Amino acid sequence: MELIAPDMTSLFAQLGEPNDAASIARFMELNGHMRGHTKLHEAAFWSPSQAAFLRDAIALDANWAPVVDALNAGLHEAAQAAGLQQAGQPATPPL
Repeated sequence: MELIAPDMTSLFAQLGEPNDAASIARFMELNGHMRGHTKLHEAAFWSPSQAAFLRDAIALDANWAPVVDALNAGLHEAAQAAGLQQAGQPATPPL
């Protein structure tokens, strides 16, 4: 049996968020203000269960890890592009 790697659409569905392309883009726009020191699972916009899922996906190196890492990078890159990143801070913190 071949496992299919999760993608951003399936990650948003797993998190209980709207998962169509427009909703994902809007989520990234609304929440793309994460500073370099903020870990993805510590962001204020997640529910406790969403935060736990994201933290565990990385900690357990689950199949979800690559797409969770991509979400983390996308949210931090949006902050950097908007000029919210402090000079000398990494764009994407360790998960």
